[in-house]
Amino acid sequence: MSQKFPKLFLILLAVLFVLNLVQASYTELIFDEAYYWYYAQNMAWGYFDHPPMVAFLIKISSLFFDGELGVRFMSCVLSAGTYMLLWVLIDNPKKKEYVVHFFLLAFSFTLMNAYGFLTLPDTPLLFFTALFLWLYKQFLKNPSSVITLSLGVVMAALMYSKYHAVLVILFVFLSNIKLIFNKKAWIAVVLALICYAPHFWWLYQNDFVSITFHLYERPNQAYKFDSFTLGFFLNLIVIIGLLFYWIYSALFKFKAKDKFSKALVYLIYGVLIFFFISSFNRRVQAQWAIVISIPLMIIAFNRLLNHANTRKWVFRIGVASAVVLLYARAWMIYQPLFPFIYETHGNKTWVNELHEQTGDTPIVFENSYRRAPMYQFYTGVTTFSLNNTFYRKNQYSIDGSEEKVRGKKVVYVSIYTKYKDVSFEHADGTIGYGKYIDDFQSYRNIKCIVEKSNEGFGYQLQVYNPYPFDIELSDLEYTISYANPYKQVQEILPLKVKKVENEPSFLMSKDTLDYTFELPLSKLENPSYFRVGISEHGLPPGLNGRPIKIEE
Repeated sequence: MSQKFPKLFLILLAVLFVLNLVQASYTELIFDEAYYWYYAQNMAWGYFDHPPMVAFLIKISSLFFDGELGVRFMSCVLSAGTYMLLWVLIDNPKKKEYVVHFFLLAFSFTLMNAYGFLTLPDTPLLFFTALFLWLYKQFLKNPSSVITLSLGVVMAALMYSKYHAVLVILFVFLSNIKLIFNKKAWIAVVLALICYAPHFWWLYQNDFVSITFHLYERPNQAYKFDSFTLGFFLNLIVIIGLLFYWIYSALFKFKAKDKFSKALVYLIYGVLIFFFISSFNRRVQAQWAIVISIPLMIIAFNRLLNHANTRKWVFRIGVASAVVLLYARAWMIYQPLFPFIYETHGNKTWVNELHEQTGDTPIVFENSYRRAPMYQFYTGVTTFSLNNTFYRKNQYSIDGSEEKVRGKKVVYVSIYTKYKDVSFEHADGTIGYGKYIDDFQSYRNIKCIVEKSNEGFGYQLQVYNPYPFDIELSDLEYTISYANPYKQVQEILPLKVKKVENEPSFLMSKDTLDYTFELPLSKLENPSYFRVGISEHGLPPGLNGRPIKIEE
């Protein structure tokens, strides 16, 4: 190992690993981490928003540690692995003379730094991108059976990390289109598909919920240059950090000399072009392009090794960047270091304030798949996120967690309605209010299937009861929500439905009732979408139907 990794490299890597362990232990969870921790409490081959790799890592971490480190331990391990892979991906023999420069450069990548201790889907995505590139490099040299099979398994692991991984595989393939005639490349692809088959099956069993949500149901907003396209370019600076000028300069001056370096270029520009085009349709989040950090690091370090002036500036700015990022990491633990509230600040405080008032009574959070798992993580109390028509579906919509609070006395918590039984304050100043419900009953999984009437006017409505029990129809009230072209709800109206035949008193288990209805008159000038919802026991209407385009 000492031949591949100099002693100084191993020392600095150990220091960084310990730093990440300490950071992981003393930094409160961010909301997404709590959500993924919730995933891991019920292991599956897929989840509403992501494939299962992030949950798998948390599950492994929890076998070794409790608390925050029990969520983040494997992220620290994978981060160290990513540094090692980056080092072996660089062939220049001069690299052993510039180990400190390597760490300063890698540490300056803002998001790659953060994912060294935070557990998010991008953490394994970075690691498996680096491992995929290393295996691809070996495949180009010697496509042995071991390398071929490993490449297939790692491609599957990439896809199990995040759906964006398909871009990594696609653009590397496009850089070497002759792979289409390579039998061993096809063996790797077939193996990857076989390994990924359980997730495909999970998608099928769950009506491709992840895909349909992102393609058809996810709200958007009107295009704004500053927050969409300009925001995309600003994010490209954010993910790199203070060394962005020298890193992108290295990219612009880089010339591919072989198939592997060509793959690096295709991967970077392919991802950038893809999300640049996407920025004209929706806001592109900074982490969506995070995979470019791996090839950019390789290109930038090779540039540094061969150009003294670049090396000098990378060292200077790298030191400054390290100081800034270390201070920022300390601030994530101790908020008074900087007058700004982040997700890692104050969660234990509001959780304890609410817990002191409610004890071990289960909590139903209105429209918050973020606060529900956070509260459960720090208290161990059962929670549920009740999603209504103003919100979005999430893991709580499909995992049966509704049954954990059914028929129980709960505290219903909202930031929208000022209930009088309970109140508490979040770190950002938002006030939460709660009321006690003695016998909680919700039916969020009732499905409303809408089709245009065969008679040419009005609509047909099928209402399906997926539950193992009958539902009293008098408990249900129907609503229509009207939305703008970006599927943002603008108005909710009661909906009168007409039964085709004599209406029974109950919607029987696993049964369907047929109705017809006409759209109620909206006060909006030109609503673009409507959605059927059901309100049960006075609760806000749910997301029971899909958004339907209103024909002009």
